[in-house]
Amino acid sequence: MASRKEAVMNAVKNEIALTNAQQLMNSANERCYKACITKPGTSLSSGEQTCLSRCLDRYMEAFNIVRRTYMTRLSKERMEDQANVI
Repeated sequence: MASRKEAVMNAVKNEIALTNAQQLMNSANERCYKACITKPGTSLSSGEQTCLSRCLDRYMEAFNIVRRTYMTRLSKERMEDQANVI
């Protein structure tokens, strides 16, 4: 019973992670498209390609900075909570 509950919890966590990743990519695509594609056509100019690449790189870089900061904060709060229980 416990292993089944754990399997369901892991499946839910994986679905949440997948949903979050999809939302991140959709948001990045929308922002970068608006910023870089000024004249939509059948192909991308080299300037648009460069802009999109840089935009997506910066977006992911910012996301990773925020994620690391958040994870550090959560870890610190958990350690403080554990110290207060003892």
